[in-house]
Order: sequence, then structure tokens, then C-alpha cells
Amino acid sequence: MKFKILLYVLLLFTVPVFVHAHLIGGLGFGSGITHPLFGIDHLLAMIAVGIISVQYGGKAVWMVPATFVLIMLLGGLLAIAGLPLLFVETGIALSVLFLGLTIAFAKKIPLVISMVGVGLFAFFHGHAHGTEMPLIANPLFYALGFVLATAALHVSGILIGLYAKKSSLKLKLLQYSGIGMGIMGICFLFSII
Repeated sequence: MKFKILLYVLLLFTVPVFVHAHLIGGLGFGSGITHPLFGIDHLLAMIAVGIISVQYGGKAVWMVPATFVLIMLLGGLLAIAGLPLLFVETGIALSVLFLGLTIAFAKKIPLVISMVGVGLFAFFHGHAHGTEMPLIANPLFYALGFVLATAALHVSGILIGLYAKKSSLKLKLLQYSGIGMGIMGICFLFSII
């Protein structure tokens, strides 16, 4: 199992290299993939969504990530269309704080509140992706790239959550990592990092 997870993570971080080496990278697909992977704020938030979905369990394992992806895509498309949005970076920083604390509280926040937060903050992440689309990129390929990268990061979070469920010590460490993520969100919020 550990080998499969290591192989998955290795694949996740090497795919952008291969994508840029081919024509489709020039169409925006590669740029779309790399944007969520190389922004630590995006990376933390998207992995957190997967972890949170496992903490709630049941249908939440697919509902929470699907909510994020769909609303993120909407935010991205609206940004590509030119719709301005204020406080995008603040929204992203708050997302890291909120999602980290949601992990730390481990299901003490009602699922509906978590889902609303996930959706709200997904819009900010999507808008940032859309705003930062390279001018020469094809919007369709670019959006496909950031959607696939986001889904892969959610799967990474799900795998982390499933691994943590194997023991109470790992679950406790996961909660502590949520606190650390919340602190990172505060640092992003005040531009300390």
C-alpha cells in the first residue's frame, strides 16, 4: 500500500513536466495543471478537502470534493470571462485557515457548514486559477488542467485521511496538522509567508 501511495505522489508531481514537454502544454493544459500544484496555499486547501471528506465519511467522501471542483470551475470560468472579484487572496488565505480548523475539529463542525465553506472558498480558488491563465492558453484546456490537478490533490487528501484512520495516534497527528494548516492560513492572511 505504501508503494502505491508513493507511486501515486511521484506521478502527481512528474506529470506536469511531461505535459509541458508536449504540444498540449502549449495549449494551456500544462499551465492549468501546475497552478494548483505549485501554490502552497492551493496545495494545502485541496489536500485538506480530501482529508475532510474522509473525516465525515459516507457520501461526503465524494460530495465534498465534487462540491469544491464544481464551484472552483465556476469561479475559474467567470474569471476567464473577465468577472472581477475583490479579496481573492484573502479568501484563499481564509480557506486554508477554515479547512485546517475543520480538520483539527474532526467532524465537530456540522457537514452542511463545512460544505458551504468548501463551496465558498472553492470559488476564490477557481477565480485565482482563471485570473492567472496565461494569455496564449486555450481556456478549455487550461480549465481541464486545473480541474484534473485539483481532483488529483483531493484524491491525495483522501488517501492521507484513509491512512490516518488506521490508528488513533495517526488521527490525532492529522488533527494537529490541521492546526498547523490553520496557522499557515493566518500567516497567508497577514502576508507573513
